[in-house]
Amino acid sequence: MKVPRNSCFALLAALFCLGQVEVANAQLPDFRPLVENASPAVINISTKQKVPARSASPHMPDLEGLPPIFREFFEHSIPGMPDGGRQREAQSLGSGFIISADGYVLTNNHVIADADEIIVRLPDRSELEATLVGADPRTDVALLKVEAKGLPTVKLGKSSALKAGEWVLAIGSPFGFDHTVTAGIVSATGRNLPSESYVPFIQTDVAINPGNSGGPLFNLQGEVIGINSQIFTRSGGFMGLSFAIPIDVAMDVADQLRAEGKVSRGWLGVVIQEVNRDLAESFGLERPAGALVAQVMDGGPAAKGGLRVGDVILSVNGNAIDMSADLPHLIGAIKPNAKAKLGIVRDGEREMLTVQIGALPEEGEEVAASSGGTEKSSNRLGVKVSELTAEQRRSLDLPGGVVIAEVSSGPAAMIGLRPGDVITHLNNQAIDSTSTFSRVAEQLPKNRSVSMRVLRQGRASFITFKLAE
Repeated sequence: MKVPRNSCFALLAALFCLGQVEVANAQLPDFRPLVENASPAVINISTKQKVPARSASPHMPDLEGLPPIFREFFEHSIPGMPDGGRQREAQSLGSGFIISADGYVLTNNHVIADADEIIVRLPDRSELEATLVGADPRTDVALLKVEAKGLPTVKLGKSSALKAGEWVLAIGSPFGFDHTVTAGIVSATGRNLPSESYVPFIQTDVAINPGNSGGPLFNLQGEVIGINSQIFTRSGGFMGLSFAIPIDVAMDVADQLRAEGKVSRGWLGVVIQEVNRDLAESFGLERPAGALVAQVMDGGPAAKGGLRVGDVILSVNGNAIDMSADLPHLIGAIKPNAKAKLGIVRDGEREMLTVQIGALPEEGEEVAASSGGTEKSSNRLGVKVSELTAEQRRSLDLPGGVVIAEVSSGPAAMIGLRPGDVITHLNNQAIDSTSTFSRVAEQLPKNRSVSMRVLRQGRASFITFKLAE
């Protein structure tokens, strides 16, 4: 029987497509064994928090004459209505996972924050009341304990070995739907978020929604490599940007909470800023990298170790600092009183400093800042400056300097300088008087980035500018 040519082409095309599908299927992982093995140790967490009853408003109508069912409706529905002296309960949902057979559980701090009661629901739907062992808001990690034995546990992996492009899987309770499984890939590692200084987040495209918080992120070996913590969204829904706390960080926190009830972190005692292209050029760097020291805390570890304003920190114990935000979590991971080797650039030369790391002050504790430097102004920059008064030096804790008295047109106005700003460094040189400022200003190079350290309202930062021919 003769087969039409068109039919042959259609048959070949169908076989080709089928082959492509089989190849694609062969490349996709089978998550079923992972889910079956890991799910028993993933739990749902619900909390209750007592909220003060609403107070009555003098302008609200008298509801005493209404039938009880209508009075209760209005009390709960209209803002300002009295609540009959009762306390209301606010509830929240999240996820967690069991890390030891005797009942230790990891989750996010924001899942259990301010909770009066924490209930853990196991996969068999049994419920246990949990106690809070400890929490660390800086990393958003909390350790819970339930009284039970022989519980199923997760396997813990190493987040430090994670690479972008790897398959990962999340199990949690988004919107209260227990043991929901979602999968994706690692988008990036070591992500720094503006509100979080001590966590190098794992970024994934795994679908994470409210209720997933605190749940585990698994690799293909069924090991937990992260705690799902945050999403980036403009709509309130999933947008393909999810962030997890590396399990290495979380377990270090959990171990400290279990042993000490609190977390100790390393502290350097500096204020840093990003190194952009212009700053890199002015400090003699080949490319933008590192953390520029804008302030040194008086009496802190950095000051004692010889770190100076204007130094650019390029590495900590051999770990390169690409972005300035890399520095806090690298220093924070070092135990207080341990020594760290800092690779720095100072005056265009690379050096190595050994600094004894201190303990990060508790939140709310004040730390004094020292800003060793002074400044002066010049018509070439478009500013008029004067010496700091004794009172200004004392209040700003400066050995000397110049304060901007007037800004006219020119480079100073273009870079946003204002009267009252204090200049402590110009072109990588400390300014200790108006005469020093004038001398340095007259020698500034043209058509090259020049750095200037400015102190404004107690906050120091480096800015750059260029002088035209």
